[in-house]
Amino acid sequence: MTRPMLLDAEDSVLLIVDMQTRLGAAMPADAWADTRATAVLLARAADILDLPVIVTRQYPKGLGDTVPEVATVLPDASVTVDKTAFSSADADGVRDALDMTGRNQVVVCGMEAHVCVLQTAARLDALGYTPFVVSDGVCSRSPTHRDNALGRLGHGGITVTNRESCLFEWLRDARHEHFRAVTSLIQ
Repeated sequence: MTRPMLLDAEDSVLLIVDMQTRLGAAMPADAWADTRATAVLLARAADILDLPVIVTRQYPKGLGDTVPEVATVLPDASVTVDKTAFSSADADGVRDALDMTGRNQVVVCGMEAHVCVLQTAARLDALGYTPFVVSDGVCSRSPTHRDNALGRLGHGGITVTNRESCLFEWLRDARHEHFRAVTSLIQ
């Protein structure tokens, strides 16, 4: 079976990995701002397009809650799973939440790119899902670690994409009923 090159809104789930207050404070300011903006944009688009959203929190007692700007735009039906495993795919509740959607494509954003995002995408791939990692939606404390993770993922056959590609692939046509609502998010 060939891996799909494009996202399909009917087969996509948004997975926001560990976008937490204390962890975010350790990120380079510009990269952290871009990662938050991308997560907000994708969450809003997912809400408009009725895509399932799953959020993970790595050890929230120590790393804090999901950052408010992301938490406040999550669709009402989003699922939040607390975890200690670095791979979200290995966290109790995430695979059940994914399986309940009946969808195969998992759009991944969050942090850190070289730890939880990389391990999540690799495990999702091994489990038969099709992960798409959003390059402008991930960060690490070190830009070198982020770049290394994106390179490893790409070389491993996992699609590395960007936020605008996600939106336009989900829409597919300017005649889509939600075209204006979704594209207004990037204007």
